[in-house]
Amino acid sequence: MRTLPFVVAPALLTALLLGCGGSTPAAMAPAAPEPPMGAAAPMQPEFDAPEGEGSAASTAAREKAEEAAPGASLAAPADAAPAPPAPLAPPPAAAPALPSARADSASKPEARVATAGAAPAPKKAPAPAQVAAARRAAPPAPPAAVAVPAPEPQGSESYRDYGVNPVEDPAKDRLSTFAIDVDTASYAIARRRILEGSLPPYQAVRAEEFLNYFDYGYASPATGPFAVHLAAAPSPFTVGHHLVRVAVQGKRVAARERTPVHLVYLVDTSGSMQASDRIELAKKSLRMLTESLKPGDTVALCTYAGSVREVLAPTGVESKGKILAAIADLTAGGSTAMASGIDLAYGLAERTLVKGHVNRVVVLSDGDANVGPTSHDEILKTIKRARDKGITLSTVGFGQGNYKDLMMEQLANQGDGNYAYIDSEAQARRVFSEQVGGMLQVIARDVKIQVEFDPSFVKSYRLIGYENRDVADRDFRNDRVDAGEIGAGHSVTAIYDVELKASALKGDGATPVVVRLRHKAPLGADRAEETMFRMAAGAVAPTFDAAPADFRFASAVAGFSEILRRSPHARSWRLSDVEKIARAAASSKGDQQEFIGIVRRAGALAGGRTDAVAAKAAD
Repeated sequence: MRTLPFVVAPALLTALLLGCGGSTPAAMAPAAPEPPMGAAAPMQPEFDAPEGEGSAASTAAREKAEEAAPGASLAAPADAAPAPPAPLAPPPAAAPALPSARADSASKPEARVATAGAAPAPKKAPAPAQVAAARRAAPPAPPAAVAVPAPEPQGSESYRDYGVNPVEDPAKDRLSTFAIDVDTASYAIARRRILEGSLPPYQAVRAEEFLNYFDYGYASPATGPFAVHLAAAPSPFTVGHHLVRVAVQGKRVAARERTPVHLVYLVDTSGSMQASDRIELAKKSLRMLTESLKPGDTVALCTYAGSVREVLAPTGVESKGKILAAIADLTAGGSTAMASGIDLAYGLAERTLVKGHVNRVVVLSDGDANVGPTSHDEILKTIKRARDKGITLSTVGFGQGNYKDLMMEQLANQGDGNYAYIDSEAQARRVFSEQVGGMLQVIARDVKIQVEFDPSFVKSYRLIGYENRDVADRDFRNDRVDAGEIGAGHSVTAIYDVELKASALKGDGATPVVVRLRHKAPLGADRAEETMFRMAAGAVAPTFDAAPADFRFASAVAGFSEILRRSPHARSWRLSDVEKIARAAASSKGDQQEFIGIVRRAGALAGGRTDAVAAKAAD
């Protein structure tokens, strides 16, 4: 399988590394105002990538798909009029490419960085005489356009398009290898955009984060850290294809049994965090996280804006009132030119570093940082040094309009942590209360998965998502290659779109798929353990409707992400089919019921109708 070069946005990564007491740069231009919280966001014209950017393979595939069926990948209803093309704009500057610690960059195509909504620089008004002369010479004005895309919101957001995995021939490459961890931010960002009235930029959609957002109720392992659940069924989207699900369920650990944790809260308190959906929501999130701790755990708190500040030295959770009071006193304001607090945060973490315990920095930010002289190589070295000492780093995103998803996602990747996005108090409760065990208890490090497709039974395969988690096949057993971290109770779901040969459909002892997992213990030796799982012939359902409900719901989620990210392989897939599948397979869980409403609203937006957006998400 191909690999992808690691790219670090110079923004927050650079700013985060500046130490306390560094020189303060000149103030930057003030950020453009954001739309008010809860207001309907305009449709995004950045759905089509700027010309000349990104992977040639990914770009060519998307352009070929659009030529074959313009707009079909958005699955607009058949009776909907086609949307007018977005006005052409020069491509934004791409972030510089950097070497990746997760994958061999030689064989992965360059991805694209999209910056949306940057406000144009003001132009000097011409003199009255010049205006008059121009009017006499100008040709008649063209007729007004019947429909034009809505303007971008002020500010800017950055996302990275990692491309779409290609179709592979197992006779030439029978191995699919990638690192697994459990980020979920992409789905939360897309959900917010859809509920507020616009489809997300396709660059913001990462299929694996859609899939891993949901709890499918997989059975826990009887022994060891993992259970693997394999299943397959005819695809509901493409005739003649099958979907294969590879699900990994981590063991669940009761709160009373988990090891002590030592957390450092690093909070962005710059002016861009002043909105109620940022600093106030961050404070609520930290209160929930603190309430989830137990005796023996510690918390430290520091902030960064124009300068860094130690707000609370490492404090035992027995003094919970002191911790909560420090959180309550946080306020945002000041320069948007943020000096970094990451050195200070790591310094605080080292003061409570205990072998055998969980040591983690949690960064809460909208990602809008833009200064710092430290090089990207130095940033990577700092993160790696801390990671090698046993201090991991997770990121939690807030806000929109100037949000830097690219930076927040890749910072967590390099820190061996998780990346979540918080857009509401309910989402904060989900991440920091209901599912907090996965953050507080690590059960495995450097987790890699390798799926082998037998060419005797499989004609072709394609992994949906995980493009930026790709690991070179030769590095599967290279224990020096960094991979993902799995927490207690975490589950990881991967969906493959495959073509099976007749021999596999007949059964007769066929084992079309073999899965191997490789991981290191959360503590101790750096030598990884490897386990193998074979798909039983009976795991291939005769019809899609005969497949387990959790398989069918995951298929709907995968289909939704493929359509939203304009995958060339999904140009004939329809959101109406996704909604139908989800409705038939969803459990009574609130997030699965909400998903049905999200898909319905996306369909309305794709068809030009926004009347459904105002309804409640779970109706």
